[in-house]
Amino acid sequence: MEHNKPSKFPEQSQQQPGDQYKMIPKPEIIRKKYQGSEKLKDKVALITGGDSGIGRSIAVHFAREGADIAIVYLEEDKDANETKRLIEKENRQCVLLRGDLKEESFCIHCVDVTIEKFSKINVLVNNAGVQFPKKNLKEISLQQITETFQTNIYPHFLVTRAALEYMGKGDVILSTTSITTYRGSPALLDYSSTKGAIAGFIRSLSLKLASRGIRVNGVAPGPIWTPLIPATFDKVSDFGQDTPMGRAGQPSEVAPAYVFLASEDASYITGQIIHVNGGDFIHT
Repeated sequence: MEHNKPSKFPEQSQQQPGDQYKMIPKPEIIRKKYQGSEKLKDKVALITGGDSGIGRSIAVHFAREGADIAIVYLEEDKDANETKRLIEKENRQCVLLRGDLKEESFCIHCVDVTIEKFSKINVLVNNAGVQFPKKNLKEISLQQITETFQTNIYPHFLVTRAALEYMGKGDVILSTTSITTYRGSPALLDYSSTKGAIAGFIRSLSLKLASRGIRVNGVAPGPIWTPLIPATFDKVSDFGQDTPMGRAGQPSEVAPAYVFLASEDASYITGQIIHVNGGDFIHT
């Protein structure tokens, strides 16, 4: 895939949460030339929203770096099983955890099963999210606000709280926020609000856990070609064209930031957010 050329997408639509196997073109998950170097050798990573898009790319990159993976997803069985296949192709183990992260009991279950399977959790990636674009504030119902917050930010607290019982010095917590935290989005008011909350979560938790040697960081993607895009926007042909680089990014261009933050290469970095957005300047 030639990333140096602007590209438009054919018009298409899906229902949330979206299926990667239906997308045209398929998102690039990992570059063919990406060489793993055992940065995460024998680590165990628990990744929410790991069945497709950025989450799948994180999972496959982590596997190529030597990690075993537990993936949390809602109901997209075909996508989840393809992600498992890709991880096992890297000669690493994968466990699939199907359920709703809005339920506290399921959040705890995800951690319990990961520990039962792998006996440890070294990297937790809070990545699952939804968005419901609305043109008018009056169109944003209390039900939508509740679902957006319960999906996008509540599990950061619930899964992290459960996982921390098994995490210690050298382990890492990563969260996915968004460019909308910093520049806003008139069509994604509730989504942007949750992503802002995630940024605050990252910074505050990093201070709380620094004394335990647990690092907490995040990534704020710009427009990335994932199933969430055709599942939430009426028009996708110009998606990402307004970035300085003139195109949307691919999951394969985001996941290496998570690899860096999860590895010892980032041993003196905590409470920080990496911006992968095609050239937008962000003032934090």
